Amino acid sequence: MPLVQELLSPAQLLGYLALIFGVGCFLQTDDRRFKTFMALECLSYVLHFWLLGQPTAVASNLVSLGRSLAAMRSRSPWVALFFVGLSLGLGAWLASGWVSLLPIAASCIGTTALFLLKGLRMRLLMLLGTLLWVLNNLCVGSVGGSLLELVAAGVNGWTIWRMGRGSMLVKQ
Repeated sequence: MPLVQELLSPAQLLGYLALIFGVGCFLQTDDRRFKTFMALECLSYVLHFWLLGQPTAVASNLVSLGRSLAAMRSRSPWVALFFVGLSLGLGAWLASGWVSLLPIAASCIGTTALFLLKGLRMRLLMLLGTLLWVLNNLCVGSVGGSLLELVAAGVNGWTIWRMGRGSMLVKQ
């Protein structure tokens, strides 16, 4: 397939849509809006990775979609444990090499961040998960996903800096 057709394939277009939602997500300083945009990003990613034939990434994003919605209503460690267990179980079932473990690790890290942390600490842990997604997406050829995670890492880093700077100004 020629490069232009590949870059504009339905799979890649869904990756670009995930990019838009992901950037919107990491621009948010309000935790609830952050989780809403994350849910939309996950839905786009589910379809993107399904078309790319990446079952662990699909499963990881389905879990992430559910956990983003659940995290809007609950901060229970038991709910977090359920989603971590679900990620690990699906990962054990679907994993087919070290690359397929990256989305599972990212999902577990994101679950921990969304349920057990908030504010700056939540975003710092999400940054670690984002870096795992960067590596996964580069390995599987996800153009939109790679762009998404690189931009998300930058935007999240900028938001972390803004939030950290704001909390430092309050303490002075």
